[in-house]
Amino acid sequence: MRKIKELVIEKSLLSSALVTIAVTFGIISVLAIEAFRFFSEVSIFDFFTDTQWTPLFTDKHYGILPLLSGTLLTSFIAISVALPVGLTISIYLSEYAPRSFRKTIKPLLELLAAVPTVVYGFFALIVVTPFLQQFIPGLSGFNSLSAGIVMGIMIIPFVSSISEDALHAVPKDLKEASYGMGATKLQTAFKVVVPAASSGIIVSIILAISRAIGETMIVAIAAGQQPRLTLDPTVPVETITAFIVQVSLGDVQHGSIEYRTIFAAGITLFVFTFLLNTLSYRIRKKYQEKYE
Repeated sequence: MRKIKELVIEKSLLSSALVTIAVTFGIISVLAIEAFRFFSEVSIFDFFTDTQWTPLFTDKHYGILPLLSGTLLTSFIAISVALPVGLTISIYLSEYAPRSFRKTIKPLLELLAAVPTVVYGFFALIVVTPFLQQFIPGLSGFNSLSAGIVMGIMIIPFVSSISEDALHAVPKDLKEASYGMGATKLQTAFKVVVPAASSGIIVSIILAISRAIGETMIVAIAAGQQPRLTLDPTVPVETITAFIVQVSLGDVQHGSIEYRTIFAAGITLFVFTFLLNTLSYRIRKKYQEKYE
């Protein structure tokens, strides 16, 4: 009976792993097949070089650059908010905060990641944008600045939690050696602990960027749906995920070239996030030190 139970458990675990692989393969296959059909009608060169994205208009253009610029702009704003705040929080919790405070505040910070993104989106539209318009008169009602700031708040736990774990894993011997040479706590934190935990910090940043690139509801609600090739954060833009939501609402005929644009945009987004995740894995594999 014991052997039978172990066999059942082993096969169940194997089945779970195979299901995960099969689902991933299925997603990639659907994206690849539909994207191939799209590129059989649209030049891949025009797709990556045309500066206009108007597949739903009479004068159709299929240049992905406006969607890419909107995606990268909002992600850059988000990481500009999350990186300094998240690193500051992680250094404080690891090096300065009492243990009881650390155990209390860290789970509370991670609750930010549990808030529905649609709530963040309306918060950006209804609260953050009117507030910023008091200081930036020309700020549009839909803009990438508000969406990026709120998205940065959302991904703070990705930076702070993973970075804090990396900082906390640095051996005490390094810290004590630094103190023994007369370094202050601030010098030890920034010149010893942070460099020693750099691999984990870099991984947290890359994962946060991946999360920002793949965000949907915040940018769909607060950034607008106007694809344009710009780096101006005060005007409406459209991201890849927001366009996918727009087309998926059901107003576009299924199987048409306009419908297949979501698969071309989706596989572009998939490649970006896959490369970022692969990069974070390689960094963690190559540079992360394992402490006993």
